[in-house]
Amino acid sequence: MIHPVAVIGAGPFGLSTAAHLRARGIPVRVFGEPMVSWRDHMPEGMLLKSTPAASSIDAPQRGHNLVDYCDAAGIPRLVTDEDIIPVETFIGYGEWFQQKLVPELERVRVVSVDRKSGPGGQGGRSGGGFEIKLDSGELFTARAVVVATGLSGLAHLPVELRGAAADGPTPTGPVSHSSQHHDLSRFAGKELVVVGAGQSALETAALAAEAGAQVRVVSRGRGRVAFGAPPWEQPKLRPESPFGRAWSLWALSYYPQPYRHLPAEARHYLVRRVLGPLGAWWLRDRFEGKVGVREVARIVRAEAQDAHPVLTVQTLGGRTEELSADHVIAATGYRVGIAAMDFLGHELRTQLAVSRGTPKLGAGYRSSVPGLYFTGLPAAASYGPVMRFVCGTEFASPRLAKHLAAAHG
Repeated sequence: MIHPVAVIGAGPFGLSTAAHLRARGIPVRVFGEPMVSWRDHMPEGMLLKSTPAASSIDAPQRGHNLVDYCDAAGIPRLVTDEDIIPVETFIGYGEWFQQKLVPELERVRVVSVDRKSGPGGQGGRSGGGFEIKLDSGELFTARAVVVATGLSGLAHLPVELRGAAADGPTPTGPVSHSSQHHDLSRFAGKELVVVGAGQSALETAALAAEAGAQVRVVSRGRGRVAFGAPPWEQPKLRPESPFGRAWSLWALSYYPQPYRHLPAEARHYLVRRVLGPLGAWWLRDRFEGKVGVREVARIVRAEAQDAHPVLTVQTLGGRTEELSADHVIAATGYRVGIAAMDFLGHELRTQLAVSRGTPKLGAGYRSSVPGLYFTGLPAAASYGPVMRFVCGTEFASPRLAKHLAAAHG
């Protein structure tokens, strides 16, 4: 019996990987709600920071990029760097891609993944593969597993904010995470503090202000509030990349393969800092004059007083002050951690080689456990910042599918 490959996740990376596997004739089962993180965990009215050139999901055949979707949906083409993509359009594109290339998607949740013992106790081609349990109650064997769960379960709340969120961040508590808000109109008439200086923080703040909230952004340390240059001001003598004109961005976009050979400290630093906190050029006019900004050296702690958050901050001058609000939204990004992927069995997690909590990946996006692959954000520490973005599918998906076909064909 030929067991299928299990792809866990139905966002851009999961759908792209599944499409490439299907094109190679490899039996595959794909699990998850299509584009769920984009649909449920991004704010209504959001616009993508990525340009159209950086927003197509890679497919094994022509006819399935963002422009093709625009043509099929009868909407204006999104082509130039000055064209801005509404999140609703991108969600529609992902769902169209799924219907065209991954029609057999199963909208069920994977409960657990464990090694299935075989000859020599090894999974993969020479052993028993993996035992997959679904929330439908079905149990089946997969010869390989691709983890493409995106941002799910990886929202990061800095330790200094946890004092006001004893039970974790919640939309109705004193402190929440930006991924927990789809409709920001609930903050109309409220005082809101948004912690962060990246696109998520600045756009969340602008959308909340437009919905009637009184908003302040608190940026910490080196995270100064700034906006990128518009396309017509980009340097002309540097190579183009999906993220702008710069030699470093060009190299990271088109040559991720050597990245995994860098020292671990350099790899993790670049993932954090390259394409770091910076607002989109088109957001500046909606932000400046509408949202207050408070730059501080650091947040010392957060407390809840009468169900309202109070932040104690150290100013750039070294003084200590308190900032109060009706609610704090932490737009503080995501942290990859194997521990958060609780669908992976305990024994499986302990067998994985990791670097600062992220899986260490070799050629073809394989992990240290034969037959177990990771793509998307969990692969960024091995393949670079491009894996944080949709355009990373162009590099990752064909290579992962090719390696899996060779190793488990």
